[in-house]
Amino acid sequence: MVTVYDFTLPKGYVDSTGEIHKRGKMRLATAGDEISATRDPRVLQNPSYLTIVILSRVITELEGVPGVSATIIEKLFTADLAYLQDMYQRINDVEPPTLTAVCPDCGKTFEVPLNFTAEG
Repeated sequence: MVTVYDFTLPKGYVDSTGEIHKRGKMRLATAGDEISATRDPRVLQNPSYLTIVILSRVITELEGVPGVSATIIEKLFTADLAYLQDMYQRINDVEPPTLTAVCPDCGKTFEVPLNFTAEG
C-alpha cells in the first residue's frame, strides 16, 4: 500500500532568498492529524485555517526546505494551495464499497454502491 506520494507544485514555494521549491512528498492523513488540527488554536479562531494546519502535518518534505510548517503553507501561491488541497482529497478519498449485481432481465452486470448507514 502506498502511503507517501510525490508531487510537483505548479508555481513553487519561494523562500526568503528567492529560491523556488517545487518537489515534495505528502503522506496519507491519519484520524489523529484531522482531530489535532481541529483543536489547533488558529483553527478555533478561524475555521478556514484548517486546510493550512492539515497540509503542514501531511506534507513531509519540500525539497530544500528544512521543515514544512503552517507558515510555509501560508506563503504558497493560491495555485499551489489548490493543487495540494486537490491532491489531499484524491489520496485520502476512500472509495465506497460496491457489490457486483446482475440484471435478471438482460443479464448485464453492474456495480451497486453499498450504503451501510441507510435504514431499511
